[in-house]
Amino acid sequence: MTIIDTPAPARAPRCPKSMTWGPCGSVHADGRCEVAAHACVFLSRTLPVTWPGPDAPDDARSLAAPTPAAAEVAAILERRALVLTAFPAPALDTDVVSRLADHLRGSADAVLSGDAGRSRVQYPPSFRAHLLARAGLRAWIGVNARDRSAAAIQRELTSLRDAGAAGVHCVTGDHPLSGDRPDARPVFELESTSMIPLARERGLAVSFAESPAAPPADRRGARVREKVRAGGQLCFTQYAGQPEDLAVFVERCRAAGADVPVIAGVPLVVDRSGAELLASFSGAVLPHGFVEGLLGAQDVRRAGIRQAVAYGRALLEVPGVHGVVIAGGAAAGSEGSYTRDLAVVAAELGGGS
Repeated sequence: MTIIDTPAPARAPRCPKSMTWGPCGSVHADGRCEVAAHACVFLSRTLPVTWPGPDAPDDARSLAAPTPAAAEVAAILERRALVLTAFPAPALDTDVVSRLADHLRGSADAVLSGDAGRSRVQYPPSFRAHLLARAGLRAWIGVNARDRSAAAIQRELTSLRDAGAAGVHCVTGDHPLSGDRPDARPVFELESTSMIPLARERGLAVSFAESPAAPPADRRGARVREKVRAGGQLCFTQYAGQPEDLAVFVERCRAAGADVPVIAGVPLVVDRSGAELLASFSGAVLPHGFVEGLLGAQDVRRAGIRQAVAYGRALLEVPGVHGVVIAGGAAAGSEGSYTRDLAVVAAELGGGS
């Protein structure tokens, strides 16, 4: 299988991720690179970098991939908004998966399980999909290009289909310098855009990420268009500020020719450490007063659930938003209680119905 049929544009010099279709979603608000001291190199280039083709076929928007879980997700999207949550299981612990799954089953339509820089040493994507499917959850699995060569990514994508995953979330990935293994060698042979057609070739339902508030915000919609041309079907967004800010992003996508369903990020914070974690995310913008309102509350957990539900409902009112992903951060040892809180928010937003 080939990645693309025509030569790709050149990789950007001085980009720590060796990206072609940048900028990534972790550009700081002042334009600085995620990990380097200089400005993001893509900010001085003509954007977007265009996908050289071939374009995805007209029927590529169908999520009816050859897994029962993908067909079920497609059916949900036909009748209402899709409600996903994170799955905050400790890494390398198979026993806890079924216990946490019990909390989410019947509330979350699917769970998004990725491998961020702060939790890098964990089971490979296809095995996580197997564990989640065995526990009775629809698994939407993140695969990054940070840790894997093109050949390794192709193996994982093929295995995800056989493991019954509902879909795959194709991401370039945070740089190793931003995570708990700064000594790890970055791979980045592929990136999100070049992974997408590989996933589509295997019949997988495919999502991709975008950070609506990260510079250059006015060209993020056009970048989404290029990922759709490559075969992307759902756009999962980083936290994007006020609902009206997300509405601007959706309009930019449509104006660029990308009428793609947007699945919006909803932060759930139930303690101080979770608030500090979210505040550290590059490319993320929280709603006005979000952290301050939590830290000033007598019961942070209750306030966090209330804020997440209210914010999620407001985002679902934005035209073009077809679902939400509820996520945040769980302190070590609190995964069980945090998963129960995720289930509460998911049910309030219509998940599992």
